[in-house]
Amino acid sequence: MTSLPLHPAVVHAPLGLAFILPALAIGYAWTVWKGAVRPRAWLAIVALQAVLLVAGLVAMNTGERDEDRVERLVPGTALEQHEAYAEQFVWATGFTLVLAGLVLVSRRPAIAHALIAASVAGTVVVAAAAVRVGHAGGRLVYEHNAGAAYAASPAATAGPGGAADREARRNVDDDR
Repeated sequence: MTSLPLHPAVVHAPLGLAFILPALAIGYAWTVWKGAVRPRAWLAIVALQAVLLVAGLVAMNTGERDEDRVERLVPGTALEQHEAYAEQFVWATGFTLVLAGLVLVSRRPAIAHALIAASVAGTVVVAAAAVRVGHAGGRLVYEHNAGAAYAASPAATAGPGGAADREARRNVDDDR
């Protein structure tokens, strides 16, 4: 078993899917509105939204498992912000899944079309939430050097932003 964290590998699936889904939803919406396909073709969007929700939950779970190891290196506020954004992403994904699913049970075309439009808007909101949570995660890694928690040697934490660098800055600040 590897000592590398699973979270960084897992998060790319929901982030990638979150960016693709708005374009797919727009394409499906267009074909349903034009009558080129039956509304039940929307099931593909519902299925992908469900996959996105499950992937988001798995990413959150792996992040929570890695949290204890990383929290000793990064500011608590940055970690809490990333976690809050991840929760918002998952909630937005779940809400959009419900909207998309309602399309399949709606019997009135006008309501189905409104739900499709709301679902498309939801996928855009989810994509924006993905950008936000991904950016906060990137800050943990690149600004706060969260990856150093998995470094094989103390030398790996050296350099700008590394644990040794932060310790040196703390010592300078203490001398002032």
